[in-house]
Amino acid sequence: MLPTFSPTASASATPPPRPIPGSYGPPVIGALRDRLDYFWFQSQDEFFRRRAAANRSTVFRTNIPPTFPFFVGIDPRVVAVVDAAAFTALFDSTLVDKRDVLIGPYNPGAGFTGGTRVGVYLDTEEPEHERVKEFAMALLHRGAQAWPAELRAGVDGMLDAVEADLSKATGDKPSASYVVPLQQCIFRFLCKALVGADPAADWVVDRFGFTILDVWLALQILPTQKVGLVQPLEELLIHSFPLPSFVIWPGYYLLYRFVEKHGAEAVELAAREHGIGKKDAINNLLFVLGFNAFGGFSVFLPFLVAKIGEASDPAGLRPRLREEVRAVMRASGGDAAFGFKAVREMPLVRSTVYEMLRMQPPVPLQFGRARKDFVLRSHGGAAFQVAKGEVLCGYQPLAMRDPEVFERPEEFVPERFLGEEGQALLQHLFWSNGPETSQPAAGNKQCAAKEVVVDTACMLVAELFRRYDDFEVEGTSFTKLVKRQPAPSLSPAAAGAN
Repeated sequence: MLPTFSPTASASATPPPRPIPGSYGPPVIGALRDRLDYFWFQSQDEFFRRRAAANRSTVFRTNIPPTFPFFVGIDPRVVAVVDAAAFTALFDSTLVDKRDVLIGPYNPGAGFTGGTRVGVYLDTEEPEHERVKEFAMALLHRGAQAWPAELRAGVDGMLDAVEADLSKATGDKPSASYVVPLQQCIFRFLCKALVGADPAADWVVDRFGFTILDVWLALQILPTQKVGLVQPLEELLIHSFPLPSFVIWPGYYLLYRFVEKHGAEAVELAAREHGIGKKDAINNLLFVLGFNAFGGFSVFLPFLVAKIGEASDPAGLRPRLREEVRAVMRASGGDAAFGFKAVREMPLVRSTVYEMLRMQPPVPLQFGRARKDFVLRSHGGAAFQVAKGEVLCGYQPLAMRDPEVFERPEEFVPERFLGEEGQALLQHLFWSNGPETSQPAAGNKQCAAKEVVVDTACMLVAELFRRYDDFEVEGTSFTKLVKRQPAPSLSPAAAGAN
């Protein structure tokens, strides 16, 4: 059995807490050095791994970008947490404050959200948080019936486009990118399921809506992301100053008017049942649509498709997934009855999605500011004194590869979450800003769409195997699509012989 861990924090420490190792370095120079390591000289993963190794600790002090020279008023100093035991402190609202720390000490500002301080930037102790979180959960509940059907229709359209592109591709190894068709699919079905509005009602939104969201997202998060431009241009042009919100205002206003006109029922729901005014309702709805849902799916789903579609398929995963999907389809009455209820009966599909969320969480970093002095506990009784006001920075890709919890932690093991032992591991799956075994509520910061994200990813996998006997993927392009062949039917003579 896997070990169980002592509570993350307590009023008294046994053994006594020790100072948190690590250093912030000299003022300005230390932060700049860490920034260059983070973006230029090391990868994000290597940045945290090297510092954990150097400090011989999974809890340590470091600086996190963005910083010097033009990020005024931002303190880059954080306490990094990269193990599964200590990471759980980030979910305890009695210990940490989540006010304005969605992407770290840097906050892009309300200029990107129509002047509204949207729900993800609110702490659980702020009165508005409960109303906004309940509104988000109500939107998901309202769209639950339409979600599977709209998703399937969107995926069919995406795959039709990919097939057409692949049929026209030339060269030794023809391929067709699925990035744009996938983003169009995500945007359209989310508008219908969440907002209750069909983008087809406005041809500009239908054609360019997903591109507007891409630019809107990029302007907010690029100061914290490695892009891959030639250095030092990336540092000078992207990581040295906040990017302005006015650049995207025409596009954002277009989406705002679209929701105001075509998503009126959702906006009225916010006012009628949650006491949220029209402006704040639309801005919160756009953030849930654009940042949480569209942004998260756009990051995660390509990783999932690429992993399953690996040409080598060393574990023979695709044939096993195909058989499970087809067996559940037959048992549930065929294609017409194929929905979330059916995909919840696919344990290997679900375990594969969980494993991809473990390896490639859509949001790799979680932040929280200490409400008070407390003791942070890690494995083996290790304890660290955290001071009030310090920012904790949890790096999920390492915390969810903790060798104290997961066997073969660096390997993709699709069966990892099967059976009783596999289900027990779900408490250490943190992608949703909380354990997979917990549930989102108005009083916590866990992703309101936790369940529907997993169901949606499972549905995409199931749709691929409903439609194809096999497929292969390289990067973000399909290189092979083998259409599903009908099952052979018995001849009358053979049927009579049986």
